[in-house]
Amino acid sequence: MVYVHLSQGFEEIEALTVVDLLRRVNIDVKLVAVSPTCSDDSYKVKGAHDIVVYADLLFDEADYDACDMIVLPGGMPGTTNLLSHRGLKEKLELFYNQKKPIAAICAAPMILGKSGMLKGRTAVCYPGMEGYLEGATVGKEDVVIDDFIITSKGPGTAMKFALEIIRFLLGDEAASELKKELVNN
Repeated sequence: MVYVHLSQGFEEIEALTVVDLLRRVNIDVKLVAVSPTCSDDSYKVKGAHDIVVYADLLFDEADYDACDMIVLPGGMPGTTNLLSHRGLKEKLELFYNQKKPIAAICAAPMILGKSGMLKGRTAVCYPGMEGYLEGATVGKEDVVIDDFIITSKGPGTAMKFALEIIRFLLGDEAASELKKELVNN
């Protein structure tokens, strides 16, 4: 099970591309509403470009024991809303300590940087935000996998990011086959 976290102001391409591609290869993925700016019972989350998405679960309904990977899309103020959510921070720390996979794209790697999870690692983020990758070596690729941490640069790299998550979870063959089906050279 993969949980993609949505907070008010999330980057729609980054969240929905991951969900779409993972579902195409039958990975169980759920959208989780996490936002200090939304009421606790709201499944509706508005993205950075005013697209409203209905989450599958509220943060408090999510079973993180059954979750294999946390995914954090970027966008503003979505990233800062995720960063300020105490419950999510606790789950990220738990995943990090257990070496369970965490993936973040665009501005969202700053959450990992501010939490000390990138120290001694290579990571990427949205260009110009590299200062938030505290303790990391800034990579040059669009997507960087360092052990169990996956980071990516931004909206234009969302498909590569999703394919690398699939490669990480299911292997090269599954990712290559889907890439071919998508007519993505």
